[in-house]
Amino acid sequence: MNIECLNVGPFQAGCYVVWGPARHALVIDPGADAATILALLDARGLDVAGYLLTHGHYDHISALAEVADKYPAPYAIHALDLKWAFGPLNQSPPYYSVPRQPSGALRILEDGQTWTDGGLSYTVIGTPGHSPGSVCFHFPNEGVLFSGDTLFQGTVGRTDIPGGDGRVLTQSLRKLAQLPPATRIVPGHGPETRLAEEFRINPFLKKSS
Repeated sequence: MNIECLNVGPFQAGCYVVWGPARHALVIDPGADAATILALLDARGLDVAGYLLTHGHYDHISALAEVADKYPAPYAIHALDLKWAFGPLNQSPPYYSVPRQPSGALRILEDGQTWTDGGLSYTVIGTPGHSPGSVCFHFPNEGVLFSGDTLFQGTVGRTDIPGGDGRVLTQSLRKLAQLPPATRIVPGHGPETRLAEEFRINPFLKKSS
């Protein structure tokens, strides 16, 4: 698996372009800077098999429609975040306006689903708490988890925002704690880590266990 990270937008959210031998990429959380994302796809000679959204916040989805205009592909989001992700509640002037919804095919994500796109297989893990429809994407063959804003190095996503719930997030962390300790954690902000390291340093993960 090839993983390239672009830290995009004013909040430096992690947008990940992921591909295997088939060179059909998955774009995870295209949050801003569409031109930069498109330039990477062009430079690597990739097309797009799908867009995966860990949650609906503007800093993770605002470049989606513009990138999909050039590289049409299904986009995937949990129904509970789809309710507001492309509406007036999801903006942060002057940094982010309301995200434009793509015109392409929509895939509704649910906990426990397994998908194969672009030759890569992954499981959807429902991890509400930061937002009602937050999910993580686990690629078991590669030992990689794209954790969105659920789990960061040493901490977790905020829950003091609309739709956030700290108790629910603790339950979500218990699910992630069942993954192999060597799992590579690729978060929505900040540096990568390993699940075993988070058991050692992350007070929120320790609390959930």
